[in-house]
This record gives sequence, C-alpha cells and structure tokens, in this order.
Amino acid sequence: MFTATLIAAGRLSPQTLSDANERLAAAGCVPTTSGWIDEGDAADIAFGFAPDAARRSLESAFTGVDVVVQPHAGRAKHLLVADMDSTMITVECIDELADYAGIKPQIAAITEAAMRGELDFAAALDARVALLENLDADAIEQCRAERVRLMPGAKTLVRTMRAHGATAILVSGGFTAFADPVGAEIGFDRVIANRLDVVDGRLAGTVGKPIVDSATKERTLRAARTEFGLADDATMAVGDGANDLAMIGVAGLGVAFHAKPIVAQAAAARIDHNDLTALLWAQGIPRREWVQS
Repeated sequence: MFTATLIAAGRLSPQTLSDANERLAAAGCVPTTSGWIDEGDAADIAFGFAPDAARRSLESAFTGVDVVVQPHAGRAKHLLVADMDSTMITVECIDELADYAGIKPQIAAITEAAMRGELDFAAALDARVALLENLDADAIEQCRAERVRLMPGAKTLVRTMRAHGATAILVSGGFTAFADPVGAEIGFDRVIANRLDVVDGRLAGTVGKPIVDSATKERTLRAARTEFGLADDATMAVGDGANDLAMIGVAGLGVAFHAKPIVAQAAAARIDHNDLTALLWAQGIPRREWVQS
C-alpha cells in the first residue's frame, strides 16, 4: 500500500480530499481510505497502485498544497540527514559573510550557479573563500548574530524526530563557525561542515581539506544507516541545492525543500509551500506529538 499525504497548513478542506481521491482513481491508483492527520492541515489518502502516476496527478493540482507520495510501510524515519544553508537556516552564510567584505553580489552569483549544478561545488567553494581573504575574522560572529535565522519549523522537526527515537545529522558545505552553533540551537546529534582557515585574526582565503561536499553528504547518510542498522526506507534526507542530490537520491525519502529546479525534479518528494514541519506530517506524526520549540 501507498500513502499520498496532502499538506497545506490551515488550507485543506474536505473538498480538496474529495478532488484528490477522484484524481487518484482516474490515474488508476485505486484509492481506498482517507483521513486527517490534523484537520485542515494535513491528510492521508491510502491507495494501492502506481505511485508515480499518483504523484503526477496530485503535485501542483491544488494551490499551496504540498504532496508526498511514498510506501505506507516505513514512513516513520529513524535517521535525518539535513543540509544547512537555505534548508535549516534561511540564508547562504557565505553570501552574507561576503556582504561584510563588500562583495556579496559577486559571491552570491557563484553560489547560485553552484547550487543549480552549473559549477563544481569544491572548486566554487575554493573560489569564493579566496575572495574573502583578509576579512577580519570577527565578521563571522557578527554575521552569525545579525544574519543567520533558523528556517521555520527546523527546531520542531529535529526535536520531534529525536523524541521519536531518530538520529539527526547536519551536514553542510558551509562552515563550522556557523554550523556548530546552528546545529546546537536546533538540536542535531552531530554536525559536519567545512573549516575556514584563520591566520592572525583574518581569513586566510582557504578552507580546510578535504572539503565537505556532495560525496561527503552521501557517505554520511550511508555510514549512519549502517551504524544504526537501519533499512534504506528508515532514512530521510532534505536539502535545496545540487550538492544535496546524492544524499537525497539514496535516502528512503529524499526531500527537495524550496529547492533549485534540478533538485526539485530529481527528489522523491518536494516541499514548495510549507515549512519544515511538513516533514513531520509526511511521516504521519500529528501536531499533538510535536516537540514545540
């Protein structure tokens, strides 16, 4: 059996569910039962066949509604591996740090191209960090305090999953100076990120090697899955950029969160309209069981 979860906080109606059932029936998916996870916010429709057809028939069919289609068995995940920039926080840290050096547009253009998959991630990171050479290292803490904000739902997602027995790992192509405090604030079990080199109180224009990149993210998920003896379908990965594609591809549920087109097209699920708590509804966890931040 499969489940299609419709998510639209405060905007779902019984008519939406009825229309979705009709679409699934017309696509040959044989819907059976439906019900609210949280009335008006999220609902499940069970069906028997053709999950790809189900996704095609439901995605973008309803304004402001996200749809997650997956096997019903194993929907509760025991491992979360997440990207940081533009996923667990609202900004790209290197772009904001560049603003303190007066070169944000130049670096942001490289970041955007890398996240769209148009540039090699490691080479693009080296190029951007080189442009920050001689920036006062105090700008890192200033940037973190002034610019870095948690993505809505981040704390609730991670803390609820951990309360349900899951492990949460933050793996960022960004920098430990941002990722360590962000990971601690949200509640991640582990944090993996790149290290900016600092010499005499200024950025050296280099980053520690090896670089945390797409391959690192995939290896982290695979290694944690083995460490905890988890089945493939017990894992979830979430990210927004091209360097998240590998881990999204091997996760039991790979999620593109407000993602670049290349990621949205490849991921098994996409969240375009709701915040990160959508990933709790996708697992069938009702609001009464959430650990509210």
